[in-house]
This record gives sequence, C-alpha cells and structure tokens, in this order.
Amino acid sequence: MNCRVFYHDHCFDGACSASLFTRFHRECIGTAKKFSYFGLMHRAAGSLFDESAFVQGENAIVDFKYSASPKVTWWFDHHQSAFLNEEDRHDFLAWQAQANSAKVLALRKPTGGGKFYDPAYISCTSLIADVARERFGFDTAPLSELIYWANIVDGAKYESAQSAVEMAAPAMKLTMAIESSGEGFVPRIIPLLTEMSMQNVLDQPFIQAELGPLMERHRAGIELLRQRTTLDRGVVTFDITDQLTEGYNKFIPYYLHPAATYNVGLSRSSFRAKVAVGTNPWSTLPESRLANIAVICERYGGGGHARVGAVSFPPDKLDEARKAAGEIATLLRARC
Repeated sequence: MNCRVFYHDHCFDGACSASLFTRFHRECIGTAKKFSYFGLMHRAAGSLFDESAFVQGENAIVDFKYSASPKVTWWFDHHQSAFLNEEDRHDFLAWQAQANSAKVLALRKPTGGGKFYDPAYISCTSLIADVARERFGFDTAPLSELIYWANIVDGAKYESAQSAVEMAAPAMKLTMAIESSGEGFVPRIIPLLTEMSMQNVLDQPFIQAELGPLMERHRAGIELLRQRTTLDRGVVTFDITDQLTEGYNKFIPYYLHPAATYNVGLSRSSFRAKVAVGTNPWSTLPESRLANIAVICERYGGGGHARVGAVSFPPDKLDEARKAAGEIATLLRARC
C-alpha cells in the first residue's frame, strides 16, 4: 500500500509534520510500502484540494485544512481556521464520535487511520508527536530537535527579531530554504528530517547550493521592506505586489519597526495575491488587548492562528486584496 502525505507547502512546520508523520507511520502503523509527498497552498476558497491527487491506499493531510473526502485516512491540524465550512466540521465531529466509541477505544488505536485537531498546540508537529506517543506508543525522543524547532518557528518563540531575521541557527536557514524553494525541493527534505539532525540536513549539497542565492534574496528582501514599510499607529503596512514573490521573512517588519504591534503585508505570486497579517511576538501589549487575527482573516475567506493569519485572492483580484488589506489595517490600528 502507498501513502501520500499532503502537507502545508513552503512551511517549516508543514515539512516537519510530514516528516514526523512518516516516521510514526513507518514504525507504528507499518501498512505503507512507499511514501510520497504533495505540497498544499492556500488559494481562492473552494479550490484547496484536487480529488485526483489522492492515491489508492492511504492519504494523510498534516498542518492543513480539513477535507471530507472518504479517501483521506489521516488528518492532523492545529489552525484555528481548520474547516472550510460547517459541513466539514460536522464530518470531522461525526468521524471523531465514531473513533471514540467504546468498541474502538477498547482497541487503544483508531481504526482506518485517525483524524486529530487541537488549536491549542503551537505546532502541528508537536500535536502529531503527542498523539503518536500517547495513543500508539511512538518513541519521539529521536525527533526531539525537530519538535523543538517546529514549536520555535511556528510559534514565533525567538529570543528577538534580530535572531529571527539574522538566522544563525541551522533550523533558521532550513526554514528560509523551505519557505523560498522551488517546486520539488521540500519533498527531498522531508525524508531527510526523519533521520538526520538539522545541521546534517543543511549540509546536504543540494541545500547548500540553494543557500547562497537565498541569502542574497533575503538581504534584498530586508532592503525592499525597508523602503516599502510604513508604521502608522502601531501597524506596519507594505505592498510588494510589483515583485513576483511568494516568500519573505515575516519578522522583517518587526526587525525594522520594533514599536509595531501588527503588520499587514500585500504580496503576489503566480497563483495568488496574499494579504499576510501578523502580531509582533515581542509586543508589550497584554494578551487580552491583542486582536484575534484568525477571526479577522476569516471574514475575508482566509484564516490562521490567533496571532498570525492570511487571506488569499486570485492573482487577478489585486484590487480586492488591496481593499481587504486596507480594511484590516484600519481595524488593527483601532486596537492599538
């Protein structure tokens, strides 16, 4: 049987989640002879999943929205905006009720795969690790570095904006490579992360070949945002839609404007216009005063976490994206 793992593409936690799931499945489930990987990106609502991409065998989705397709056998997510609609939420709850029945629980393991959701987790990687350890007896100790850095990166638990932007740690350089790489790059990294340390993965020749150009692009990104960012009443805004790019270091706005509480950035790639919304992890405002970013983004068809989120528009809908970005920035200024 084959197992295809769908993961949040160009995302460090997405890659780590796919890697940890692979090792867990290989060691504790053992029904797959081959693993393949398929990156998913947030696009215009209603076009997230291509049913033809699901394989005959097992299909797992990690760190991404829910699919009610009967072909999906495993699902793990921690995003507050995990469900596209109420029908998907009800499908998950129905599956969960069946999986938690007395008959299934007596076996200690869910039958036919598993679907797990908990938005309280910092990273999807740590959610998978806890479920795999507690329900299946999986030994997570060999992957402790992977779990640690997934929490640091996805939870923005860096010591400072400087450490997030200057990227001294191997995991930070891998994050840059994963977020900025081309097609086919991340599926090569995922299997390596199941067995190697971050430094050993980083030392692979095909990754080293990417690092030089990526560091140059990163430095150029800092200068571009230095020119384009504006801080107004606690909110940094910028528009780089004239530069066709998908990835940039999301902490640069706070590196350049430490006094900011939020940032609202507008960017464009070949397949979408993206409004990225974030909260400064080093803000001194009390938690109770911070806006729930996921709830705000959901109003425009997007989503995310309480402190970071995004909205995707078709690439030819830049005017709509700009309008949404302006409205979100106005709303956030009123919260500062």
